Amino acid sequence: MRFDQITTSFHDNVPPFVEAEMDRLYQNIGSSMSQFRAYDESMDDVSTYVARDGEDPVAIFLFRRKQGKIHVMNEVIRIDHQEIKRFADAVFKQFNDVHVVLFKAIETDVGRLPFPYQRFNCLEDIAMDLPETPEKYLAGLGKNTRRNIKRYTDRLMRSFPSSQFEAYEKEEVESQFVREIIELNRARMSEKNKVSIIDDTEARHISSLAHECGLVGVMRINGRIRAGAISYRVGDCFYLNVLAHDPHYDDYWIGILCCYMTIRECIKRGGREFHFLWGRYDYKFILGASQRDLDTVVVYRSKLATMMNADMVLQTAWKGYMRQIKLWLKYSNGPVPKMIGRMVKRVADARGKVVRPVPIINESMLSHTPKK
Repeated sequence: MRFDQITTSFHDNVPPFVEAEMDRLYQNIGSSMSQFRAYDESMDDVSTYVARDGEDPVAIFLFRRKQGKIHVMNEVIRIDHQEIKRFADAVFKQFNDVHVVLFKAIETDVGRLPFPYQRFNCLEDIAMDLPETPEKYLAGLGKNTRRNIKRYTDRLMRSFPSSQFEAYEKEEVESQFVREIIELNRARMSEKNKVSIIDDTEARHISSLAHECGLVGVMRINGRIRAGAISYRVGDCFYLNVLAHDPHYDDYWIGILCCYMTIRECIKRGGREFHFLWGRYDYKFILGASQRDLDTVVVYRSKLATMMNADMVLQTAWKGYMRQIKLWLKYSNGPVPKMIGRMVKRVADARGKVVRPVPIINESMLSHTPKK
């Protein structure tokens, strides 16, 4: 089939050419075979969509087809309006039993489609373009940040002359480095009376990716790792997964210094972009990044398909609106959201959970484009 000189095709497996072509197209850990292999024990049920301009692939999506729905595996990448339309059109013509196409955590400009759809913000990628040299990177940071980098570096070296930073790539990364950085993360969370999301299974995934495509920066004091940053490289782009430090060294800004030094190493290695991924933490913006919104987009074959999948329509809308409310409560500076946020927290602490109202389905749940 042909759309504006673009041809599309489907494969019931993942052809060998896909890995290199996806890295070329997206340079993104969220759309890489490295991550898919690390997190999926089996790829036997994964299919592939390829859009080509002549012989050259211009889009490749991996997906699973289950119970009339297609779940696209590619995440974090930018997919524009035309590509979503082309994919949905091709899917609905190719598979008569498919009524829903789901994209998760993509950057997109979609605003209108010939199909009913939902679009809600679900995450953010805090990212930045990297300059040509570490010196230009430092010069581009804010005045206070530059001053603090110098001040805390001097303080660290005066107090601990043995302090040193080192970076390791791929096969240079020892499993022990990864384990120690993860233990620092777990200790930090425990100090805050929280449980780290990095369980033993996730730790194995991180270690596997670090050996295959990792860049790991470590800060040592007296020979022991006191801070570490685990990131992954795909093409010219780097993606931070874990940043952790020993809380006993909070007064030395050691975590931020380790991250800053890791970013410098990425630049030295020809890095074009650095992605902190999700979480609106101050240190990411201090180090020069800005926010890129990531959305969930659900496309339905027809209005009848939306009624047939009313549970999915409701669930998608519920998650989207609840995220908007939570972000408003967390990041708005006015007294009203802060007061409501405190009330919600007190109720949650007292009852163990928040009682949620039942959502009502209406037209606003479809063709919804969130305000930025």
